[in-house]
Amino acid sequence: MVRVKWLSAITLILLLSALWAVSYAQTQDESGEEDVGGEEEEDPAAADPANPVALQLLSQALLSRFSNFSAYVGPDIKKHLGFCIRDVDAEWNAAFNFSKNTQFLAECLKQDKDAMQRLCTAAEVKFYGSSLMQSAEGGGTKITNYLKPNINCNLSSWPSGCEPGWSCSTTKEDKVDFKNSKDIPTRVLSCQPCCEGFFCPHGLTCMIPCPLGSYCPQGKLNKATGVCDPYRYQLPPGQPNHTCGAADVWSDFVTGNELFCSGGYYCPTNTQKLPCTKGHYCRAGSTNQISCYQLATCEPQAVNQNITAYGLIFFGGITLVLLIIYNCSGQVLSDREKRQAKSREAAAKSARETVQARERWKSAKEVAKKGANELTTQLSRTFSRKKSVMNEPKSSGQAKPGSAGALPPMPGDLKGKKKRESNLTKMMRDLEENPDDDEGFNVEIGDKNLKKHQKAKQLHTRSQIFKYAYGQIEKEKALQEQNHNLTFSGVISVASDLEFSSRPPIEVFFQDLTLTLKGKNKHLLRCVTGKLVPGHVSAVMGPSGAGKTTFLSALLGKAAGCTITGNILINGNNEPIQSYKKIIGYVPQDDIVHGNLTVEENLWFSARCRLPAEFEKPEKVLVVERVIESLGLQNVRDSIVGTIEQRGISGGQRKRVNVGLEMVMEPSLLILDEPTSGLDSSSSLLLLRALRREALEGVNICMVVHQPSYTLFKMFDDLILLAKGGLTVYHGPVKKVEEYFTGLGITIPDRVNPPDYFIDILEGIVKPSATATVKFKELPLRWMLHNGYPVPPDMLDTAAVPGASAEGSSHGGNPAAKSEPDQSFFVELLQDIKFIIGRKKDQIWHNFTKSTDLSNRTTPNVSTQYKYFVGRLGKQRLREARSQAVDYLILLLAGICLGTLAKVSDETFGSTGYLYTVIGVSLLSKIAALRSFSMDKLHYWRESASGMSSLAYFLAKDSVDHFNTIVKPAVYLSMFYFFNNPRSTIFDNYLVLLCLVYCVTGIAYVLAIYYEPAPAQLWSVLLPVVLTLVASQEGDSLVTKLGDYCYTKWALEAFLLTNAERYSGVWLIQRCGALKQRGYDLKHYYPCIAYLVATGMFSRGLAFFCLVTFQKK
Repeated sequence: MVRVKWLSAITLILLLSALWAVSYAQTQDESGEEDVGGEEEEDPAAADPANPVALQLLSQALLSRFSNFSAYVGPDIKKHLGFCIRDVDAEWNAAFNFSKNTQFLAECLKQDKDAMQRLCTAAEVKFYGSSLMQSAEGGGTKITNYLKPNINCNLSSWPSGCEPGWSCSTTKEDKVDFKNSKDIPTRVLSCQPCCEGFFCPHGLTCMIPCPLGSYCPQGKLNKATGVCDPYRYQLPPGQPNHTCGAADVWSDFVTGNELFCSGGYYCPTNTQKLPCTKGHYCRAGSTNQISCYQLATCEPQAVNQNITAYGLIFFGGITLVLLIIYNCSGQVLSDREKRQAKSREAAAKSARETVQARERWKSAKEVAKKGANELTTQLSRTFSRKKSVMNEPKSSGQAKPGSAGALPPMPGDLKGKKKRESNLTKMMRDLEENPDDDEGFNVEIGDKNLKKHQKAKQLHTRSQIFKYAYGQIEKEKALQEQNHNLTFSGVISVASDLEFSSRPPIEVFFQDLTLTLKGKNKHLLRCVTGKLVPGHVSAVMGPSGAGKTTFLSALLGKAAGCTITGNILINGNNEPIQSYKKIIGYVPQDDIVHGNLTVEENLWFSARCRLPAEFEKPEKVLVVERVIESLGLQNVRDSIVGTIEQRGISGGQRKRVNVGLEMVMEPSLLILDEPTSGLDSSSSLLLLRALRREALEGVNICMVVHQPSYTLFKMFDDLILLAKGGLTVYHGPVKKVEEYFTGLGITIPDRVNPPDYFIDILEGIVKPSATATVKFKELPLRWMLHNGYPVPPDMLDTAAVPGASAEGSSHGGNPAAKSEPDQSFFVELLQDIKFIIGRKKDQIWHNFTKSTDLSNRTTPNVSTQYKYFVGRLGKQRLREARSQAVDYLILLLAGICLGTLAKVSDETFGSTGYLYTVIGVSLLSKIAALRSFSMDKLHYWRESASGMSSLAYFLAKDSVDHFNTIVKPAVYLSMFYFFNNPRSTIFDNYLVLLCLVYCVTGIAYVLAIYYEPAPAQLWSVLLPVVLTLVASQEGDSLVTKLGDYCYTKWALEAFLLTNAERYSGVWLIQRCGALKQRGYDLKHYYPCIAYLVATGMFSRGLAFFCLVTFQKK
């Protein structure tokens, strides 16, 4: 470490001192030009050393030439020290611009008239640097300041000027050429201590000016130690007349800290040291005192200012802003709820007006049609003198005046929807078909409970017909006032009685369906044949292990890791069922519902994302309200569903919300996996009634149930009864199941629930009666024989039925399979591995395989769904404000601890504090970011399987997390920066920390999505620690090269570069040595920032790839 610092220090001394030599040579040349023709004239400075005017002029002339150095040696500095010096002119001015105070130069010229002859030439400085380089590269355990022998200091000649802090002059006859970088001039005369403000290296007889920020007084002998204070060299033995000189070396802070202006003091020049006054602070190497902030406390000789108060104010401001956002968001949510209530009112009003207008229009249209027909009848009677009944006029190319075709279309009629005719319409049609019928008719208008029976006479004239029709319209107007304040239940009831939405039917036919585990030759389903009919509610029952859930997975095409044989036809066509996923609802067995949203918010989000995009908001509101009412969730619509930490609605209500998430999207096929499990009889009855209501609209419903009550059992249309092994025992109408089993001799005892009795028989718990002609294991075979299905040969052999046909079955068994010996452990292990690989392959293939959309439903696009996702996530984050506050509190405590314990060290530029910052912030940010995806995996899997956009989901998650990305660095710095107080600005630190948090958040996404929560947390803790230790390694080892590709290396380098650049003047050697030692470069600051951002973007892309690739279906 010391060796690397010396190499950098020597190089810096070599170049910067060469600047002095070249510049001074320029001064000498120009002075010589001015003296041409007057060589005999005496130098005023030499004639009168005490002349202040002459001294001032000479000092100014020296500085004016000294400032033009960049044109000569600027390229060399950029070539060798470009990694630590960005702007050569700025750094030169910060280190050697003595124009503000040239007193030390004047004092030196006043003290020694030969002072200019004592300055080192380019050759001497080059020799000084090369000697120290060779000493550092020699491999010694201790680096010394001794130089190689030269013309002035060698074994035969060692004048007093060779000692540290001393210098010599040349003879008057020798002309010193400061530009000469090859030959060292002879300096052995007039040896004396160096001037204050200069340092004289050990082994050279010349002197170099000390940089700004240093303090180079004349040394004083400490008789107790024999050292020249404040320096570290001793007087040469045997020379009683030798005294202490000036400084002997300019190096880094650790090696030569005595040269630096002490903390608590400031040095306007390198020969003046003043204490800081109260209200100011002075860091080490300061050239002036800095005023403290108004609220900061600075005692006399303060090294740093105490700005903790500003940190508290900063944190208080952040807290206030967060509280305002939280409170305002609460108000926003309240306003949103009010707007939703108004939307419901508007939807109700629109529904009322639509229903009433549609009835009035239908009545008027039918009456007009009847009037036209009656007029035609009367004209026919007049001319033919014969009574006849008019038939329905056939349609022609042009509609007749007065007919329904000539009427303009009714505004608001929905295309593709099937309307139920009102009772008034039916009455008018009956009157049209039977004009002479005098039995009267029944009128129902508006509400189905409002009936008016009226005995009517024959209405033969057009005036009578229209009079009656308009009378009914007037009554409807009165009804409109009566129904003005109808509740949603009333509106939905009226709308439901008058209108049924038409959904595209989905009929599922499956034949000889068999599922076999890959690599294990084990059947999960076998020879299942049947169909699911639209408008029917089918129940799938059977004992545990019968493959009920597997059957549903096979129908939906989600049976990963299995070989599926047989046929599955959709509406008679061999099409993948994934093509209809936008109109297929699947209710999982677990209640996958967002616990931090209300019941209505859960249902409303599902409706907005999955209903057709052309649906207006009032229509969607009516759909949601219909589902809420049908499921009996009116009383808890505004209640939080609840999580493990927060209590919410009951388990039965949660189960109904789980079902409602699929009902609100108006599916054509609805698959439910044990929706009644955990519900009481009344809740189950309410749920099944709601499903029956869906079936009336043509929905194909299939559900797995366990031991339903007799009342529920009778509400099903069809029953699929499976035995263990996935074999069908019965598939047909519920009304005929008892008849079928009675034919087999299995009679249900009195007061026994039929489904319970059937399952007990299939489990083998209850044996069939003595009159039964079949055993329970033979029931699947008897069903196949009963329907003429092909039977696998192994089933025939087991049941000893050789006469049955096995032709046509694609699942013939191998009779010798049972005689196979038991497989070894390694064979079973190999089969398990093959099965796992095959299942993962199927899952990935399923995720990336896209089928043609045949659902004819256009859902909202990605941008619209992104807006919906952001709104939902915003609500969830606001309701998780407590956990967010805990995250901020932990960051605050981390900032206090690390800022207090890891004080900024000038020799390392605060690397220790920044090292802890990278570890702490990375760890805390990663663990907090894990919650974004770890807790919502099940919800995402369900939503993506239903057709919601994965891209919209991911972008919304990332967008909402940007709030934490912006706030967390500010919270941490509000304590760390004001306790640690580095020289870099708070904005520089915030920018680096912002990019760091953005980077580690993306990495946390990958961990949260790919791993389970426990290993993801473990990786989040290990990665920052291990990578930071790797990034802080030095040298040329493989670990160091790997560290160049770690995000911790980029963050740590950016932190140190922002702080190191604030160290100038006397700190140049320290800066260059530290950066050289770590391999850092000032030009790498912006690339490091760019690498952090690029890593964050890349990790987010990788996280999204994992999200859509490794999800479970």
